[in-house]
Amino acid sequence: MKKNKHIGSSFDSFLDDNEIRSDVEELASCKFLAIKLSEELESKGMTVSEFARKMGSTRAVATRILNPKNTSLTFKTATKAASALGMKFKVQLVEA
Repeated sequence: MKKNKHIGSSFDSFLDDNEIRSDVEELASCKFLAIKLSEELESKGMTVSEFARKMGSTRAVATRILNPKNTSLTFKTATKAASALGMKFKVQLVEA
């Protein structure tokens, strides 16, 4: 019987041991941003088409931005998306 080396270890050590921390954090950040943008869109009663128009973009692009699995969002696009919702997009560096 093979023993699971991760039993009793922390999630952080699991991510580090499997060298997937940066991938998981990137996906979580993109998912967080998509969810927050979607929540703002809903709270403002704005449609995806209206959101796209305010961004100066297409509905397809707006839909991709709001997709939590999309990891290809650029800072420029995130800034445009936030601005279309009357918000600011900020990036912050913190100690690891």
